[in-house]
Amino acid sequence: MENQITPNGSEAPTNFSALNCIDISNPDIHHSVSLLKQACLDCGFFYVVNHGLSQEFMDEVFAQSKRLFDLPLSEKMKLLRNHKNRGYTPVLDEILDIENQVHVGDYKEGYYIGVEVAEDDPEAEKPFYGPNVWPKQDQLPGWRETMERFHREALEVARAVARIIALALCLDENFFDKPEMLGEPIATLRLLHYEGQTSDPSKGLFGAGAHSDFGLITLLATDDIVGLQICKDKDAKPQVWEYVAPLKGAFIVNLGDMLERWSNCIFKSTLHRVLGNGQDRYSIAYFVDPSYECLVECLPTCKSEKDPPKFPPILYGTYLSQRYKDTQADLNVYKKHQTQQILLE
Repeated sequence: MENQITPNGSEAPTNFSALNCIDISNPDIHHSVSLLKQACLDCGFFYVVNHGLSQEFMDEVFAQSKRLFDLPLSEKMKLLRNHKNRGYTPVLDEILDIENQVHVGDYKEGYYIGVEVAEDDPEAEKPFYGPNVWPKQDQLPGWRETMERFHREALEVARAVARIIALALCLDENFFDKPEMLGEPIATLRLLHYEGQTSDPSKGLFGAGAHSDFGLITLLATDDIVGLQICKDKDAKPQVWEYVAPLKGAFIVNLGDMLERWSNCIFKSTLHRVLGNGQDRYSIAYFVDPSYECLVECLPTCKSEKDPPKFPPILYGTYLSQRYKDTQADLNVYKKHQTQQILLE
């Protein structure tokens, strides 16, 4: 099949990966477990549909996301991410593929929103816990309410998916609902805007460099612009990359590195990246992680005498802190910009 031409003149991709589609509302749980297990053993990516978030609401979340990114850069920089990893991240802030992104970072801007914890709450003393950074109400009316609602509802979807994962790993259905896991998780919503950049892997230019996600699972909602690619075998030479087609109304779900570690590498966390084709692209990622104090050690159903644990136990907070440190720009690089803004005001 010949490649088609997109509105901006670039070739439209035709090499799409076939992913399983899991209907959360399906009462036949055994069918859902079978589909999910097959997906987790194959590529670690699958679609989730009939998840309970209406299309009307999802359209509103995307519209509010665009309103934020349409603000002048000077206004967005006032909302710059803090040491709790909440707030705005500028273009090039993140380098996910250090080996191949030699000179620059990702050509995307983002906005982090976590579980809201009051500043005077003892929990706010820990990394990844605390108040969010919110735009002013008169600047973006209804923005905070929309994002807080999405955060709540997406977490319920994640918990439903985690129950199917538990069954696929021969665990109790509610295994991941424990307080130290998804009962009180580190759940982070990240709005993303890929500017109209054309990626060139040969020059190390990516919308998002090749990486695997850090945590348990990620829910991803996208617009209709193609860009996400997955590599099922990261050790293949050369690597083979396949596009993931946007599916309206669905979440694209992928497994994170921590679930691969938890499952003793039975389930795979898959390498993925985003290529820009010159069009603006918006997506909404929802990263689901266990609590800061969760001790992650090999699941009881994933080890045996012949297959002992491949990794030592680790506190999740220690692990996550290091992963963020390895991929994000030091906040000190923005101090000069912030000082100039204060002088201009």
